[in-house]
Amino acid sequence: MPEEFRRRSVVPAIAAVAGLTVSSAVAAAVVTATVARLVVVPARRFRYDVRIRSVSDDLTSIILDATDDSVVDGRYSFWFSNETGHLRLGEIVDRSNATVTRRIEEITFGDLRRARRGRISSWYYLRPEELGYPVESVEVGTDAGSAPAWIFPASSDSGRWAIHVHGRGTRRQECLRSIDTFHAAGFTNLIVSYRNDSDAPSSPDGRYGLGSTEWRDVDAAIGFAIARGAREIVLFGWSMGGAIVLQTVTRSAHAAVVSGLVLDSPVVDWLETLQYQADLMRLPSLVTRAALETLAAPWGGRVTGLAAPIDLALMDFVTRADALTVPVLLMHSDDDGFVPPDAARALAAARPDIVTYVPFQTARHTKLWNYDEERWRRTVGDWLRRLA
Repeated sequence: MPEEFRRRSVVPAIAAVAGLTVSSAVAAAVVTATVARLVVVPARRFRYDVRIRSVSDDLTSIILDATDDSVVDGRYSFWFSNETGHLRLGEIVDRSNATVTRRIEEITFGDLRRARRGRISSWYYLRPEELGYPVESVEVGTDAGSAPAWIFPASSDSGRWAIHVHGRGTRRQECLRSIDTFHAAGFTNLIVSYRNDSDAPSSPDGRYGLGSTEWRDVDAAIGFAIARGAREIVLFGWSMGGAIVLQTVTRSAHAAVVSGLVLDSPVVDWLETLQYQADLMRLPSLVTRAALETLAAPWGGRVTGLAAPIDLALMDFVTRADALTVPVLLMHSDDDGFVPPDAARALAAARPDIVTYVPFQTARHTKLWNYDEERWRRTVGDWLRRLA
């Protein structure tokens, strides 16, 4: 969710309208409707928010504007020229107040010399074959249609599976970073798609349910895994994928086979997250409250296009902490920037019996693996061993 908020071109428009005359009932209604739709309408365009200052003659380094994301060390994807170009961004080699120079690990495609702007992504791998493991492309049957997925079989069949669920505004490739660690722990890995994510079919209303509808696709994936021999399943959710996983484990008829959850930068409480995003956009509290009420109201579908209202109280797992019954590994960066870590901390405090909370610093949203891969692998690997 947060990454999509950042890239939506409508955000500056909202801020502009809100700043003009929210005292006007008409203006307030327009802004409210726009904000409510922003939450649930999938975006298909990206915001290229990093300016390219220069590229070295040998194409081994690049100088970028210093931004919140570009100055964080680690390995990332860098997309440019309207997604027609991609490179793997490496370590920082120099920086000033205005710029940062980074190593180029590989230009996978595109003409970098002609590029002027780009965006940093937490993806690192683009194709499942890059991991070097056997992989099978399959279709998971859901009530919205057949959803594409990838299976990475374990080296030996133990009946232990992991189902990986990507975040909002991104796709299955986001999950490829976690496969090495789970494969080393003996898991068969299933990376799924879900409705309205550009890979899986759209729902009839074409709207995100923030987990309230998408969980059914993950539930179908659990059934698929069981049919293929899974006897124990760990669910892994990134960002909104965390909200989807939390809904799944508390609503699925297959929940008994789920032995644990791994959550990276998850949305634990949508009310808190949406309030945080509204504050970033400097929206008046009146507009924020009205937008949230619109999402939850039976009549709100006339504004948002949702087929059914979203029960935001059901999405608050601080209040609903007692609904969780399996071990949880919860990782979050203190300076996430898009999903505040407060709810994650509160969930850990409410359920210290089952929740292992591991804070990161500096890593930003869903970039914990990118920023400190060694610590991320060690944290997840150790937790999986304890779970076994």
